Amino acid sequence: MSDRKPEIFDPITLEVYWSRLISIADEAATGLLRTAFSTIVRESNDYGTVLMDRNGDSVSENTGGIASFSCILPRTTKAFLAKFPIESWRPGDAVVTNDPWLATGHLPDFTVVTPIFHRGKIVGFAGCIAHSPDVGGALWSADCRELFEEGIRILPIHLIRAGKWNADLVDLISANVRVPRQVLGDLEAQVVSNEVSVRRVVEFLEDSGLSDLRGLSAELQARTDRAMRRAIAAVPDGTYKAEIEADGFDELTTRIACTVTVSGETMHIDYEGTSAQIDRGINCVLNYTHAYSVYPIKCILDPFTPRNEGSYRAITVSAPERSILNPVYPAPCSARQLTGHLLAGAIYRALEPVLHDKIIADCGGAPTMRALFSGVSHDDQRFSQVLFASGGMGAAPHKDGLPTTAFPTNVGAGSIEAYESVAPLVVWKKRLRTDSGGPGTFRGGLGQEVEIEVRAGRPVRLSLLSDRHRHPPYGVRGGMHGAPSVITLDDGVKPHPKSRTSVDPGRRVTLLYAGGGGYGNPRLRSREAVKSDLRDGYISPAAARRDYGLE
Repeated sequence: MSDRKPEIFDPITLEVYWSRLISIADEAATGLLRTAFSTIVRESNDYGTVLMDRNGDSVSENTGGIASFSCILPRTTKAFLAKFPIESWRPGDAVVTNDPWLATGHLPDFTVVTPIFHRGKIVGFAGCIAHSPDVGGALWSADCRELFEEGIRILPIHLIRAGKWNADLVDLISANVRVPRQVLGDLEAQVVSNEVSVRRVVEFLEDSGLSDLRGLSAELQARTDRAMRRAIAAVPDGTYKAEIEADGFDELTTRIACTVTVSGETMHIDYEGTSAQIDRGINCVLNYTHAYSVYPIKCILDPFTPRNEGSYRAITVSAPERSILNPVYPAPCSARQLTGHLLAGAIYRALEPVLHDKIIADCGGAPTMRALFSGVSHDDQRFSQVLFASGGMGAAPHKDGLPTTAFPTNVGAGSIEAYESVAPLVVWKKRLRTDSGGPGTFRGGLGQEVEIEVRAGRPVRLSLLSDRHRHPPYGVRGGMHGAPSVITLDDGVKPHPKSRTSVDPGRRVTLLYAGGGGYGNPRLRSREAVKSDLRDGYISPAAARRDYGLE
């Protein structure tokens, strides 16, 4: 047993230390954003940065990236430690993987972890995740039948060993992607991000006089654990169930069955009864299932306490093996968000009887709709560009849903100017979609309409990853559903919503993003709010009469 005495922190010192560690994670994120090559990272915020203790447990997380990534990074770090024992790590190391089952659930996300040394000993780890613009194979798609088609799979390996880059790995990645400059540039940015964390943690330890992060980490995790347990204890004990359906693939509708059991200060979320895994890329590995189950609970029960490992210890998650929420290798899973993003809606629907004053209606941005254009530009350079945009959020018990805002992911949209500058594409329209928000006492957030023209000199491949075409976002407590998603070409043809197609030069693609569900009876909506929506063009005169009874 250790004879180390537990460290005691007064509340003010603890708050100062905690805030500084969060700021370090945020500074690491800034380093990533300022040095990344792809617009996916630097414009659309598809990343996460986390500080961890020497056990791999998270201590602090960045505030601007993908919150669910922060739930996953500690799990990946523990997998690294299982392969590379802690005594084998050296200053200047960086380990990488994109294995879906060890990391974030699909190949496009690279996870990079770097050890933090202080006075010759490892005191923690800096980690970051970033969505790569290319991993070879089918790029980012939903229609592959096996993982092998979806791209190159990198098992845990040293990207850098004691400050020296792994040239063989760099060559392997370069030889398997279409845009190696962007891919390797983003990987270098991830290394830079971790190096920022390493320097700042060492500075923090020197300033504070702490020898390592162990005592502080234990106290911070205990605080967040107690906060979550108090929040769960306020929920009436019981078993709450819900089922939702999604478009699935072709004629195969998928079902998510959710059972939430509250017992004292703990909660268990089980997905027994969910559809079996399929031979298409909408399967969602358990790491991702866990992250997108616990994060929505954090949002409604304990939204203000900063997140770390302790935030999720009181919540357990299970899903049947070989289901779409716990598939086995080598199941395709590139578009796992098309399933994983639906979990918040299933959980909220289950908890509606006891937490109707906290939940929100179903979101048009859950799951996110993505359109990936790839091909060759006029200067014969390869490009691969994803349109990041969102539908509307569901309405809340006290306010309208936010328009064109993603949840439960918090990925951004990015600049259209930046988007057009790196690919032969022109965005002719990007505007709010009238009548897309579900009617209610509080209206669902509006989706949007986006029209894109291909300006390349030859056909471009379009990979669509979408849902909500046949199952629009539902309303709650009398609120009505939001408008469904629609994708059309300029000749009226509707391409497959989860597959790859070819778009000729000069052709245009129109994407209509779903609106969020409404909350409460639309006829109880404030007359002034209805008139304001009408003036602003958020609803049409016909909808004002039909849904809200405005004469």
